[in-house]
Amino acid sequence: MSPVRPTLQVIGRRLDPGDYALRDFLTRAAQPYEFHEAGSAAAERLLAGLGGAAQLPVVIDGDTVHQAATIEGLAEAWKGITAPKVGRYDLAIVGAGPAGLAAAVYAASDGLSTVVLEREVPGGQAGFTSKIENFFGFPDGGIGGAELMRRAARQAETFGADLLLLNGVVGHAPAPDRGIVIHTARGDEVTADILLASPGMEWRRLAVDGVEDLLGRGVYYGAGRSEAGDCLGDEVVVIGAGNSAGQAVMNLGDAGARVTMVVRGDSLAKSMSAYLVRRIEQHPLIDVRLGCEVTAVHEDDGQLGAVTVGGETQPARALFICIGGQPRTAWTAAKGVRTDDRGYIVTGPDLLDHGKRPADWPLDRDPLALETSVPGLFAAGDVRHGSTKRVAGAVGEGSMAVVLAHRRLQELEAA
Repeated sequence: MSPVRPTLQVIGRRLDPGDYALRDFLTRAAQPYEFHEAGSAAAERLLAGLGGAAQLPVVIDGDTVHQAATIEGLAEAWKGITAPKVGRYDLAIVGAGPAGLAAAVYAASDGLSTVVLEREVPGGQAGFTSKIENFFGFPDGGIGGAELMRRAARQAETFGADLLLLNGVVGHAPAPDRGIVIHTARGDEVTADILLASPGMEWRRLAVDGVEDLLGRGVYYGAGRSEAGDCLGDEVVVIGAGNSAGQAVMNLGDAGARVTMVVRGDSLAKSMSAYLVRRIEQHPLIDVRLGCEVTAVHEDDGQLGAVTVGGETQPARALFICIGGQPRTAWTAAKGVRTDDRGYIVTGPDLLDHGKRPADWPLDRDPLALETSVPGLFAAGDVRHGSTKRVAGAVGEGSMAVVLAHRRLQELEAA
């Protein structure tokens, strides 16, 4: 990842989905920027300095101007898109969330040749989180999820790990000799002795008519960090009861928005850290609606205008959906990787049936703690059955996976 650049100037349309995606990319990359709505006085002054009309969105990066800016275009200009540096790695990591980046830091620092493949920017769902306060080492108000993940990615690169960003995995197969061959979306072919699957989660979709049509036009999945500063005095709605939803409502409330928090269950305490529950209950701009669901969204001139909660329709400038996710494991069945009935990858002792190894397990030992039903393929983080769904837990699993990878490499060398 390139170092953080000086603050960018971005001119665009807040309710254009493409422009929002660009701002969301900058926010999750922890890249400071100032956004100016097209047509505003500040936007017109900046455009006048560029000679007048320009193709939106415009990103002004010092003396460089990017017109009709795109995520891929900026990433390429900032040298954030790279090719594999070697043909074969000791360890390939799929996913650059907390588990994947922790594994990359410890593996590379141990001297293992390491590559990380990520279809977006580093961070996973942690990158959407406005603030992480219960991760050890940050006693003074915590740290933004995007900032923490950017630091971790830089640290991994400092130790020599290769990060292939905006470059997801489209397939993999056993290598002719040993290990795994991975095929990427950009056409790269990567071979590794060990594979760690930490692809994380996809946002669970809200099954309400009209939601998908309003994405980027007032409806957002995740905490909406790039939108919070524009919600001063506005009515907004957040759906969810986990820590990410809790941080989202606090971030929005502290920014001056009037927040309705919609919770399907009867208590926040069942799924949220106690410190967040206390703050939410004490915040004058946050109204928690327990035992309720959003059942309809209402469009107003092409954007979100209102939502229906618990049978009542109320104005809403923005709806933020933080209802958890589903594991990215659609690929597992074809590769012989066992999952549970919810799609989470089963590892280690959970693969045993009354202490007996699976019938198709080929080795004369039990699966290692984070090893899947395929020897040498490990899983860590939110995607793994039994994981704690916390940043610290994912970091611990990623670090532990490196220890187990060493053991598997020793087995391969001895074979």
